[in-house]
Amino acid sequence: MRINIKVITRSSQRKVVGPLEDGSYRVYVSVPPVDGAANKAVCELLAKHFNTAKSSVTVHRGHKSNQKIIDIED
Repeated sequence: MRINIKVITRSSQRKVVGPLEDGSYRVYVSVPPVDGAANKAVCELLAKHFNTAKSSVTVHRGHKSNQKIIDIED
């Protein structure tokens, strides 16, 4: 499965919101976007949300952007 997300970093909460009207998700993480920490946190949070292994969630596009395309393997 491939989903579009918008990442909000340095949030006080860690949560996944969606799917929104356009089919995308918003992912709130508490870490700053430094050295891939936010990407790692996003993948961990999405794995928990979709009840799958962390290794099954990868960033397809947008490694250095808040708009990302995420691949989730079944």
